[in-house]
Amino acid sequence: MRSRPRPLRFTSGLAAAATLLLVGCTPASPVSGPDLGAYLGQELDWSGCADTATSAADAELFANPALECASVEVPLDYDNPKGDTAHIALLRLPASGAAEGSVLIDPGGPGGSGTSLVAATVSLWQANPVAERFDIVGFDPRGTGSSTPALDCYTDQEYDAGSAARFGVVHDITSAEQAAELAQRCADGSGGVANLVNAGSTNVVRDMDILREALGDDRLTYLGYSYGSELGAMYAASYPEKVRAIVLDGAVAPDLTAREFRLSQFAGLQARFDDLAAFCAESPDCVLGTDPTVANDRLHQIVEPLVETPPTADGRAVSVWDVYIGISGGLYAEAKWPDVIAALTALEAGRAEEMLALRDTFYGRAADGVYTLDLDTNIAVRCMDWPRRTPEEHTALAREIGNVAPMFDLDVFTAGDYHSECEAWPAPPTREEAWLTDIDDLPATLVVSVTGDPVTPHEGGIAMADALGASLLTVEGKQHGAYLLGGSECVDDVVDAYLLDLETPPTGARCSL
Repeated sequence: MRSRPRPLRFTSGLAAAATLLLVGCTPASPVSGPDLGAYLGQELDWSGCADTATSAADAELFANPALECASVEVPLDYDNPKGDTAHIALLRLPASGAAEGSVLIDPGGPGGSGTSLVAATVSLWQANPVAERFDIVGFDPRGTGSSTPALDCYTDQEYDAGSAARFGVVHDITSAEQAAELAQRCADGSGGVANLVNAGSTNVVRDMDILREALGDDRLTYLGYSYGSELGAMYAASYPEKVRAIVLDGAVAPDLTAREFRLSQFAGLQARFDDLAAFCAESPDCVLGTDPTVANDRLHQIVEPLVETPPTADGRAVSVWDVYIGISGGLYAEAKWPDVIAALTALEAGRAEEMLALRDTFYGRAADGVYTLDLDTNIAVRCMDWPRRTPEEHTALAREIGNVAPMFDLDVFTAGDYHSECEAWPAPPTREEAWLTDIDDLPATLVVSVTGDPVTPHEGGIAMADALGASLLTVEGKQHGAYLLGGSECVDDVVDAYLLDLETPPTGARCSL
């Protein structure tokens, strides 16, 4: 399944909504030395993007004549740089004036495509002063979008049919045999074990330094949303002397274990559902009732019949897993709450079309059935980033999530005995769980954090700023991410000033959405 995020979206898939992020981060090896000499000094062949798109949706976006595409060759395995290679796709909007460098962009995930994000937001960038002085460059991390090799575990048809590994609060894998089958499927679909086990974030960060050099920048200017904030922080830890400017929007907590972070994410989704229920209760005909304190129970009454008897829409069964994906996606931004309420109202009346549309939007499923968010890459990267959990630990995590986020506390999600999707992965993780060690001599960086972010809680943004010694822009609001796509002139002005002239906001700076 080839993938890119939906236009005007910040993050990744629902393996994102709950497993979005948290990796261990140890500094990557510097990209230098004789073995990597063949990858340095690459001359990029910028040309039109018509042959780059991997879906009809992207083909339409990439046809914009203002855009240019290229690719950069990198080692598949940095421990064997003379072996097989990977190719990282780039898409740029050239600076409208004299270019002073490039802004490299990652939209999050793992599984989000930077080329698609830049193509989808061209009009916003063209109206932005940063694009007057800098090339705006989106990249597809290895395994994603137009980069090769592709990483595939399931077909789009299998995701439609619900026969892929389903995600509730953990993946619905209940035996060692199922975990082994997943690992084998991913290896077979991705062209072999080597492609699969070199997908981790450590290698993406090494790729980023080769991209920086190929773009002709002495120092990196970078914008990372959500999971992209991890990549930016990891780059800073690995190459502090090569940093010009780093913006981390929707930043991940660097001070939590993977288990703690997962719990914080579900607690954040629950908090936003509680807010949605209170908003809904202002209407006497609210589908969740007029007492927000019982909204979780009302939600369960609506969705539990779907466990045994899923409705159909557009010729597809709409499972309880699909419903929670749609709800979770709608909780990413306060502006989407009315859509969630309308979809639940229709669902209770036996109509599933609106909920399926929310689910498809979150997964980036286009009208032709192509998924433009790379859910398989999300699995592959996390299995190379995260510590392995035993079945006992994984099962306990599901129970804990049900406790901190009772909206998810259905037996079908939390009452089973679960095995990690990574249990049979063909290589161990490439990072330690503790990450973002002390960084010396790092230039000024900027963290943007929304107070009511549902999946990268504000406390994590504060912790990230503290860990980097970065400036913190606190944004009042209830959505995931803020810069450029959040509609706040205040936020955009602060980030623009930093990207352009390295001006950081004063201590205690605040904006609102």
